[in-house]
Amino acid sequence: MKSSLLLTVVLCLFGTSALAGPLFDRLPANKQAQIRALIADTFPESTFSAEQQAEELAWFVTVAKPLQGMDIAVLSEQLPTHAWESTVLAPAFSQLTGIHVTHDLKPEGEVIQQINLQRIMTAKGRYDAFVNDSDNIGTHSRSGWALALSDFMAGDGKAFTLPTLDLNDFIGLDFVTGADGKLYQLPDQQFANLYWFRYDWFQRPDLRARFKARYGYELGVPLNWSAYEDIAEFFTVYVKEIDGQRVYGHMDYGKADPSLGWRFTDAWLSLAGAGDKGLPNGLPVDEWGIRMEGCNPVGSSVKRGGATNGPAAVYALEKYLDWLKRFAPPEAVSMNFSEAGPVPAQGQIAQQVFWYTAFTSDMTKPNLPVTNPDGTPKWRMAPSPRGAYWQDGMKSGYQDVGAWTLPRALPLERQRAAWLYAQFAVSHTVSLQKTLVGLTPIRQSDLDSPQMDEEAPRLGGLVEFYRSPERALWTPTGLNVPDYPRLSKLWWTNIADAVTGKLSPQQALDNLAEQQDRTLKVIERNFQTQNCPPRVVPDGQVKGRDYWLAQPGAPKPKLANEKPPGRTIRYEALLKQWQAR
Repeated sequence: MKSSLLLTVVLCLFGTSALAGPLFDRLPANKQAQIRALIADTFPESTFSAEQQAEELAWFVTVAKPLQGMDIAVLSEQLPTHAWESTVLAPAFSQLTGIHVTHDLKPEGEVIQQINLQRIMTAKGRYDAFVNDSDNIGTHSRSGWALALSDFMAGDGKAFTLPTLDLNDFIGLDFVTGADGKLYQLPDQQFANLYWFRYDWFQRPDLRARFKARYGYELGVPLNWSAYEDIAEFFTVYVKEIDGQRVYGHMDYGKADPSLGWRFTDAWLSLAGAGDKGLPNGLPVDEWGIRMEGCNPVGSSVKRGGATNGPAAVYALEKYLDWLKRFAPPEAVSMNFSEAGPVPAQGQIAQQVFWYTAFTSDMTKPNLPVTNPDGTPKWRMAPSPRGAYWQDGMKSGYQDVGAWTLPRALPLERQRAAWLYAQFAVSHTVSLQKTLVGLTPIRQSDLDSPQMDEEAPRLGGLVEFYRSPERALWTPTGLNVPDYPRLSKLWWTNIADAVTGKLSPQQALDNLAEQQDRTLKVIERNFQTQNCPPRVVPDGQVKGRDYWLAQPGAPKPKLANEKPPGRTIRYEALLKQWQAR
């Protein structure tokens, strides 16, 4: 699929004979053969024509000539998308350009540790580029460690910036832009947290009739937490078995493990409605409960105007604990993220309140209990239901954006070489093929392609969601969080205290809020921030909990009724709403 805009860009850059391939035609015969083979065998699916792909790849070959013979190393987390990059893209790029790339894969926590190590060491570390979550944008844009890509593309990296990079085609640029308006990261893969449910069970007339008789409304996609809770109770307590198998109405995990923190920082409080209205993150209070004044974080405890330990956050933690212990399989409480992830594919889970769409490829494998004989899914994905404190205008969930980040302290030639590989990994030649492999789209043109039309029926709503304007309500951690590695590690230990019963939800969140405030003070005092540092409200100027709960917005006072009537929508009606917008 070729957009007129892209064709215009190519023609303007290369002249009216662009599709004849002026750069490609100048290459040696062996390089032309390499490019033809890559297009035919490795990148057969693209929104570019074969001629445009050849010209784009020829640009990489041509521009890389002064960098031939270099060795660079990059690091990303262990996802199917990055595994494909490591095994397919890195060798292809090395073959084309003569720049040898080692593309390592490690667990997400180790990626962050390596970034921190290189941030502490002012000299070059082991890696020349990282694919890391845009959750780090508040850190990267403040610390001075990350290269400002906007400046680089206009300056030292201008001649090495792909003419067909087409930034306006990326769907996640807002998430990698600092408070100064500069781009610090380039999206490489993207996926959302969405509601997941057994569409086949929700369609059964007998189950629909039983649910309506008990709860007074239709079994369907839950719009609020009340309906989600009713559905969870229905399958776990009243249905119990389907086709001779024990079934459960909810799935989650509760093991004391760093991944328990992701369960909450990946926007659980925003689904409850703890923060403020505003996109991409609540303003002035975000989904972590951190209040901003201007671009400066000032505190997360309610007494400082934050919402980390406010009534809505306590409600969110209480619901998490209640559902985990009443409606999930008994073993879920002792599982971590990696252990719990495969469970819905085993066929006994009716729904999951939020589920990472990065698992879509694993959930569409043949011969699973949750796929039909023809390979289509028995399940669907939809927007996650919202809690009692949620209001229109708030974010509706979390979106993970893994994005290329270059250290600022690298020698210029290494920056240029790493930048070329990063662009190769997201180029029009490559991006659609990568999307079909990993199902983590980053370009609108790929989402609009005929290839995605063809794939949509087997992806359970992924394509429909990403084509919908609703997509804009799903956002990553934002600029309110000035040091993601330091602050994120506080969450799992405090949530674990609530899971084990060591502390009440209110006590656990009080501890978390106080620890975040103290850490913000440390960042303010010691961390060499250049832009928008924390300015934590001094103890002598704290206005107190009662004052802030009486003000409009977050932190919000406790509702008299935290379980309003359940509301659902039929999945077919939901799809029509998306298409109408």
